[in-house]
Amino acid sequence: MTTLRTSLKGARIKYGDDYNPILEYWREIESGLAVSDKIRRTFKKLAADVENGGEFFYSPPRANHALEFIENYCKHSKGKMGGKPVRLELWEKAILAAVFGFIDADGLRKYREAVLIVAKKNGKSLIASAVGLYLLSADGEPGPEVYAVATKRDQAKIIWLESKRMRNKSPTLRKRIKALVAELNTEFNDGVFKPLASDVDTLDGLNIHGALMDEIHQWRNGRALFDIIADGTAAREQPLILETSTAGTIREDFYDEKYEYCKQVIDGYGVEGGYKDERFIAFVYEIDSREEWTDEKNWRKANPGLGTIKNLQTLREKVERAKKNPSLVKNLLCKEFNIRETSSDAWMPFESCVNETVVPEEFLEHSYAIGGCDLSSTTDLTCASLLIKKPNDEKFYVLQQYFLPQSRVDMVEQSNAREAPYKLWAEQGWLTICEGASVDYHQVTQWYADMVEKHDIRPLWIAYDRALAGYWQQEMIEYGFDMVKIPQGPFVWSYPMKRLGGLLEEHKVIYNNNPILRWCLLNTGVKTLNRDGIQTIQPVKTSSTKRIDGMVSLLNAFVGYCEREDEYINYVR
Repeated sequence: MTTLRTSLKGARIKYGDDYNPILEYWREIESGLAVSDKIRRTFKKLAADVENGGEFFYSPPRANHALEFIENYCKHSKGKMGGKPVRLELWEKAILAAVFGFIDADGLRKYREAVLIVAKKNGKSLIASAVGLYLLSADGEPGPEVYAVATKRDQAKIIWLESKRMRNKSPTLRKRIKALVAELNTEFNDGVFKPLASDVDTLDGLNIHGALMDEIHQWRNGRALFDIIADGTAAREQPLILETSTAGTIREDFYDEKYEYCKQVIDGYGVEGGYKDERFIAFVYEIDSREEWTDEKNWRKANPGLGTIKNLQTLREKVERAKKNPSLVKNLLCKEFNIRETSSDAWMPFESCVNETVVPEEFLEHSYAIGGCDLSSTTDLTCASLLIKKPNDEKFYVLQQYFLPQSRVDMVEQSNAREAPYKLWAEQGWLTICEGASVDYHQVTQWYADMVEKHDIRPLWIAYDRALAGYWQQEMIEYGFDMVKIPQGPFVWSYPMKRLGGLLEEHKVIYNNNPILRWCLLNTGVKTLNRDGIQTIQPVKTSSTKRIDGMVSLLNAFVGYCEREDEYINYVR
């Protein structure tokens, strides 16, 4: 049982047991402090936990011990504050108090994993570096192993090097912690603190007390590394994994997975039957919508250190430049306000591509539809779409089924490329895996036939790319479907693509939270062409490894809708 904290000898800053930064911060939030909705809900829950207790209760001595360690012994290493003691702001104290202050009857910490998402230049790396030193030398853990973790060694060293510099600036820590070339050691408790990356020879034999993961938005294929680290904490009584990051442009990878989990946990607070994870806590600082970036009163939602840790005037200047140059907006929103973006040439912003609305199956039955299909052979996905409108309803409803050869799935699995979670999507029913090395177009035909026969969803016509249609077009005609050839190119796509983009931004395209279509939308870039004074656009992949087949299939269906809109609406009425 780990209950004894290391004594903070010679400490000048001491907090009494009546000091509670969680409640103080919550009072400021209630009084109008600008914070994100996720932070408001998190601290509302934490304040209630402080007051009510339960299996886990709030211990001021345990919370204050971590604060006192950092403010007494940790020093800034760079800039105008170099060499000066760290003085935590209220929001930082509240976060650290939450992480370290809730314990059970045995004195063991409640939280085993904590996530801090905050805009850049708000001091998150400093917090992580100080926490690393605390876990190494003051947490009362025998033989602590602490690691600064990343997928690349250079990235893993960032937090560790800052911890080392903090140690070098502090006379007290220099006495307790020995600095070597690639690790920090503490002989009095047999502790070690090292940088650790997934590109080292082996990650076996870890017995982790603390893991610090910085800038997880840069991690590619990071889930495997996280799982190894999490498994390495199993033998410890109160380990801590601390993840810190800003938003980023790498989509459908570890950061998105972690962000969605943060959202899932926070959404469960105070909801009967909501999702619960009592070992996980998240602090997500972000503006609540893209539109808020132009109003200075909202900036602190993503930048709690604005005006103190982070320079306010510098941010003002960046915002003014972005107002005059729209090409700067996406990067500004991503790094300064934590709005997740795709890439610099992405067609749609992230929040426009995400729509979690799900309608019941019976709602779409007995409907007329427009079909759209994007065919492939071996590498790309084949996607069959149905676009549906209901009477007196401005929304568009989308049903899709994807098809991929088994050989392609095997290649992705064997190479560990993690191009996409094809097996998971197949298990969930979104994807049909075809035997062999090519897509079986007959299965595509059968999906359309099943939609008619089993659900009475009848496509009036199906728009398709004739390039790969081959015998499939004739088979579909024999089944009774009206097939319409759609030339693939900017002059055909431009107007429907612009109109479809507007509908997505207004969240009027309901696709039942299909993860493959969301992925394809996020992978879609836009190429603008000017020919004879006419500006046109067409979809392109944001990188060669991405897939946009679901978006192209939907766009083909939407072209089919636009070209015969009045005729289709007459059927819907």
